[in-house]
Amino acid sequence: MGGIKGEKMLMMKWLLGVGYWVQGLRCFPWLAVIFFLKDGLNVDSSTLQILQNSANTPMVGKPLYGVISDAVYFRGQHRLPYLALGAILQALSWIAIAMLASSSISISTLTFYLLLSNLGASLAEVANDAIVAEISKEPNSLKKGKTHSSGELQSFVWMASSVGGVLGNLVGGVALERFSARVMFLTYGAILIIQFIITILVDERTLSLPKNESGGGMKEQLAQLASALCKPEIANPIAWLVASYAMVPLLTGTMFFYQTQALGIDSLVLGMSKVFGQVAMLVWSFYYNKCLKAASPRRVISAIQATMAVFMLSDVLFVNKFYQQMGLPNAVVVIAQLCPPGCEGSLIAFVMSAIALAMIVSGYLGVALASYVGVTGTNFSGLPLGLLIQAACTTMPLLLSSWIPDCIKPDIAKKKE
Repeated sequence: MGGIKGEKMLMMKWLLGVGYWVQGLRCFPWLAVIFFLKDGLNVDSSTLQILQNSANTPMVGKPLYGVISDAVYFRGQHRLPYLALGAILQALSWIAIAMLASSSISISTLTFYLLLSNLGASLAEVANDAIVAEISKEPNSLKKGKTHSSGELQSFVWMASSVGGVLGNLVGGVALERFSARVMFLTYGAILIIQFIITILVDERTLSLPKNESGGGMKEQLAQLASALCKPEIANPIAWLVASYAMVPLLTGTMFFYQTQALGIDSLVLGMSKVFGQVAMLVWSFYYNKCLKAASPRRVISAIQATMAVFMLSDVLFVNKFYQQMGLPNAVVVIAQLCPPGCEGSLIAFVMSAIALAMIVSGYLGVALASYVGVTGTNFSGLPLGLLIQAACTTMPLLLSSWIPDCIKPDIAKKKE
């Protein structure tokens, strides 16, 4: 029996590893998209940032995707079918963009396919996150001697995503110097097709994932989600996490133009700079799993938030993405472990949706901030003031740190019959 269980866990890690690696690799085609918008379609910094954030709109629908995946089964499966659907939607989108990139593609057409791609990415992320949450919430994994395997899986998927990000940024920077954006779009589309094939070849029922015993379908799932969100120990960390993103105006479009226009940084150097953040994420995953798993979530997350503000003042060019990757997994782990059984997919999807909406708001606030300080694609004189305001806003969530729990008491109570 132990051998069979080991084989199932190995297959699970393989599927999750590929899934998180492919999603981490999304920076590969997106690096090409940003340069294509700037150099191919000649958009300005504000338009670039608005397009980037608007393309993330499908991420806001994650609660719906989560509820559907929790409640609607296809031939006894309710995770891998959505993962496969997400992969094929992304593949079709990037291949379509590649086919049209050589012609005079319009901004509206490109935006449509980017929205479709992010819809597919949202479905895939919901499925992957729900699987991890379900395994982490298994009663057996919370017993003495079993917590290590649960934390090990979480660290494994973080590292898989980070490895994908490292490879995507590293290869992406080099590829942009040697190949066209069209080749990069086609390459990522081919990788997604491979993921799709791998996923449909696996029968989810052979993996022995925890079964949702609820017989009420989507209505029951919505009721469970609403009940979970009414619990202060769950609602407060989510509210803090959303506020920590929404309160900070992002200047991504402005910073990209500043790096490429004012500093003359090419795609290779820009990709390498992002690699450092991804490598730091790998180191952080090891360190957190080794030393900080038992630490107070409030102290860890508050320390990250304060560090972010300091780093923004000392090295504002490259630390933002590293911080987001470093802080987000810790907060999601807290919420996942507090999640009642049966609505893991719905709740984690709601959290990621709320974060996506907060980041869209943050991006739009960044456009407003850039306009306020007078920063454009060619005039960066107001950038220092903008960065100071951004750093000041980063400290504001610390005032709400009491919303983060000091300790985690997982809810593993069984549902009432």
